[in-house]
Amino acid sequence: MDDYDPKDVVDKTLSHEDVEDQMVEGAFQQLLQSYLASPHRKKVDIITKAFNFAKHAHKGVRRLSGEPYIMHPLAVAQIVCSEIGLGSTSICCALLHDVVEDTDYTVEDIENMFGAKIAQIVDGLTKISGGIFGDNASAQAENFKKLLLTMSEDIRVILIKIADRLHNMRTLGSQAKNKQYKIAGETLYIYAPLANRLGLNSVKTELEDLSFRYEYPAEYDAIEQKLASTEAERNTVFSEFTAPIRESLDAQGYRYEIKARVKTPYSIWKKMQTKHVTFEEIYDILAVRIIFDPTNPLEERDECFDIYVMMSKIYKAHPERLRDWVSYPKANGYQALHVTLMSKQGEWIEVQIRSRRMDDIAEKGFAAHWKYKETTPQLDSESELNKWLNTIKEILDDPQPDAMDFLDTIKLNLFASEIFVFTPKGEIRTLPAGSTALDFAFSIHTVVGSHCIGAKVNHKLVSISHKLKSGDQVEILTSKQQRVERSWLNIATTAKATTKIVAILRKQDREARKLGEDLLTDFLKKHDMVRNTATIDKLCRLHHMERPEMLFTAIGDKHIKLGDADLDYLREKTNSGGWKRLFSFGRKSKNGKEKKIEKFVVDKNFDRKKVLQLTESTIQTKYTLSECCKPIPGDPVMGFIDDQNHIVIHKLQCPIAARLKANRGNRVLAAQWSMGRTMLFPVEILIEGLDKMGLLNKMTQVISEQLNVNMHKLVVECNDGIFECHISLFVYDTTQVDTLISNLRQLPDITSVSRI
Repeated sequence: MDDYDPKDVVDKTLSHEDVEDQMVEGAFQQLLQSYLASPHRKKVDIITKAFNFAKHAHKGVRRLSGEPYIMHPLAVAQIVCSEIGLGSTSICCALLHDVVEDTDYTVEDIENMFGAKIAQIVDGLTKISGGIFGDNASAQAENFKKLLLTMSEDIRVILIKIADRLHNMRTLGSQAKNKQYKIAGETLYIYAPLANRLGLNSVKTELEDLSFRYEYPAEYDAIEQKLASTEAERNTVFSEFTAPIRESLDAQGYRYEIKARVKTPYSIWKKMQTKHVTFEEIYDILAVRIIFDPTNPLEERDECFDIYVMMSKIYKAHPERLRDWVSYPKANGYQALHVTLMSKQGEWIEVQIRSRRMDDIAEKGFAAHWKYKETTPQLDSESELNKWLNTIKEILDDPQPDAMDFLDTIKLNLFASEIFVFTPKGEIRTLPAGSTALDFAFSIHTVVGSHCIGAKVNHKLVSISHKLKSGDQVEILTSKQQRVERSWLNIATTAKATTKIVAILRKQDREARKLGEDLLTDFLKKHDMVRNTATIDKLCRLHHMERPEMLFTAIGDKHIKLGDADLDYLREKTNSGGWKRLFSFGRKSKNGKEKKIEKFVVDKNFDRKKVLQLTESTIQTKYTLSECCKPIPGDPVMGFIDDQNHIVIHKLQCPIAARLKANRGNRVLAAQWSMGRTMLFPVEILIEGLDKMGLLNKMTQVISEQLNVNMHKLVVECNDGIFECHISLFVYDTTQVDTLISNLRQLPDITSVSRI
């Protein structure tokens, strides 16, 4: 080692450029190997041509991570090939997907070199690139419509776009925090549901987990650590549970594999939030998946049930937890038989029974349908996809005027759970779980839905708001006198029903508005008054209407009847002495006069990448705490620049924030608390338990005496020995809330405590 000279090492190593070339070439060779191992026709030449073209087009360009840009198209192509299962056309499109947007090459250049089909898909990807959501609402809606229209022309557009988003999520760490919130928000709001709707289960779960990881890093790490610490215990349970099952399957001569399916961090966290339980209280973290090779592809359904019968001889099955997705596949093509069995250790464990084909379709969605189309001619996979695309086309024919409403309407159609209901003639219809009789009526025809007055479910009369269950037989009752009502929007749950109701209401509003204008004009003319802007503004103030259109509609609908009170107000004969100030947005100064606090206004020079510091002074003078979710110090939060250029602070998990991240992500800002314990914030907690003497006294002792927390409202309701208590409190931060909840949970007879 005495003769060692660093120069000798440098001389022998490759240059940085050579190392990068080697890395790019290695990634391309890996892509080719994956493609050659697939069942697709081997069109290596065109893939190589696309790679060389893209490599040349992106030459010298780098990603934020510092690596050559071509690594991104290569990674997307790898996902398209190995994780979604698409062929050479899609791989070429993935390699070329950023060329038209980022370089001087045009769609015509692509068509000349690679043909019309590849050019069409690349054009579709270019139209929706850079995120489907723009800076303003109208652009968001237009871009999203482009995505859906292009998707209906060739489903491969959205499959490649989902692969593109997956790789962007995998490399999200190089982005600024506010960009992470925007991209993660879009992903959870649109891309994960889209992946799920197209049957891409593994992609969907990874998108959800990556979004969760970047939005809630502390919670993600905590769940990951708990999963790691309980892994050995799960492995033992899995081995002991599956041992007798393996023996029986071996004895029957099945070719199979058994996998452990562990619940993802995101799904665990979501259940913890919705059910208000701790990690230790979630009992379905482990599930078992049996994947078998059927002896006869046409009898795979029967073999699923044969395996179920065999297992039910070993373990007791839960009678209410049999899910037959084999006979009735989900709308995204998913098929499996789900059963829940009682283990020898006294735990319920879910077992999913699938054939190899069903497993492939569960993981790769509609792309896998094409692979099995020739071997299983009875499989009508495209029909489900076409049904969905036709529904989307119907929505596009009459889109919402507001972009966020439009996106929400589309999202209603990305349902994950389905029910199967029957018409009086026995025809089966698929609807999202939670659908009502009104949704079913609109699924038959718009005319049937708009005149629906009720339904007969299993020959029993029910209201239009009745929630349907799988297996229900539904007959819709109609009346020509029935009109669509605004309250129906609270009853409808499907995209089709909501869209049609909104369209009909808009038409009714237009008619009512015209009638209202005419009635108002006649009323003013009759009393020798002039109809002008000042008069209409006065009437709007009198009737608490924000816009003249709302006033006209209310008059036309007979909700407002013009009379003497209107005349007196217009002629200023009021006795009230003017309007009372209902809300005060300022503070009193020493001389008693109101001192208005001007909120900070974001200008064009504001740095949107910086992290907002939430201190006692900034939340009083600069930022507004959102009323919808009431964030307090310790909550993961974000800032949002509203239409007045003021900054509003939301909790990250607030439903409104979820929409804002997805729809208006360019206005999202990263934020963090930097508070001392000087300000109190309102919170509400819900306590449930057994109604026992003296329990309320013990609860108030914990809150007021032990923890010195100030209560300002307490509502208790008891029914059949069960009590429910809502308490409104003032606290400093989430640490105080967590301590309070922990101490209350330790009281005997209390079953659950959660922050609302």
